[in-house]
Amino acid sequence: QVQLVESGGGLVQAGGSLRLSCAASGRTFSSYAMGWYRQSPGKAREFVAGINWSGGSTYYADSVKGRFTISRDNAKNTVYLQMNSLRPEDTAAYYCAAGPNPSGTTWSFNTWGQGTQVTVSS
Repeated sequence: QVQLVESGGGLVQAGGSLRLSCAASGRTFSSYAMGWYRQSPGKAREFVAGINWSGGSTYYADSVKGRFTISRDNAKNTVYLQMNSLRPEDTAAYYCAAGPNPSGTTWSFNTWGQGTQVTVSS
């Protein structure tokens, strides 16, 4: 019962920054875990970052750890992905996701946004 809309993608030079936003509609947004995935041509969808319902626990793919930060503002029904020190290999379509809070390290996202394109030039 949640609908997700991403925004904030665009073209940026290597070393630059972008902040992606995902606005959610529907009831009980604060009860969902949220995450970001990405997919580039010829590659499988890749987990980027996840955050539990309260924002107290965050998880990152090794490829983005230390550069990306996921956060959420439950009062605004919005989740963010701050991306710093961007590299050309970060180029992908980025998708917001929602689902049950994880058990251990297992995520089960079941609702997806439409995606927003991030392109990093060298």
